[in-house]
Amino acid sequence: MSKKEQAATPEQVPAEQAPGTQQPTTPELTIQDLGNLRAVIDVASQRGAFRAAEMAAVGATFNKLNDFLNAVAPQPAEEAPAA
Repeated sequence: MSKKEQAATPEQVPAEQAPGTQQPTTPELTIQDLGNLRAVIDVASQRGAFRAAEMAAVGATFNKLNDFLNAVAPQPAEEAPAA
């Protein structure tokens, strides 16, 4: 084989090695993002952004989100009793 035939073509080069290509990023959603979402829902409801018919669904979603965040929040360490 000639050197030209041995050189890798762009189709043969793995994506992580191909120049100018980027790996697709995976979506990330953090606990802090969910806390921000909870705050947005709270502020929007206080400002009257939702119609009365929508409030049941918004409230149920808010409650589920709030319960989840409370469940995954780090629990404060119990203090040792004073001697």
